Amino acid sequence: MAAAEFDEIVESFELFDDWEDRYRYVIDLGKDLPVLDDSRKTDAAKVDGCASQVWLVPDLRAQDGQERLFFEGDSDAMIVRGLIAVLISLISGRSLAEIRALDIRSELARLQLDQALSSQRSNGLRAMVTRIEGIAAAADAA
Repeated sequence: MAAAEFDEIVESFELFDDWEDRYRYVIDLGKDLPVLDDSRKTDAAKVDGCASQVWLVPDLRAQDGQERLFFEGDSDAMIVRGLIAVLISLISGRSLAEIRALDIRSELARLQLDQALSSQRSNGLRAMVTRIEGIAAAADAA
């Protein structure tokens, strides 16, 4: 499940001594993120509040008797693609109840990204988290 992947990212972050190495690692995570087909890069999928172009595409499906939310994402900026990969590792595949109960911001704080990201990138990351929470709330209400 996605949470184990996120825990691995946290453990990897702890191995790096400086932010340059962590940045490279995040960029590498972004390189491993599957490219989102252009047909899925719609206005509805676009995340407002990001300096870069960012798209998050949700996919709600039943699995193991629960509604689970999966995400695909993409960006035109490599560091942001990496941040999307980090978010996807944290939330994709979780049930709606798990996402509601998860404090995404606190989990991300384990990476101490706020110490290294520019204010624009931090704002963009917050916008992505807000968008994910909104998608989960809307799916839960449906």
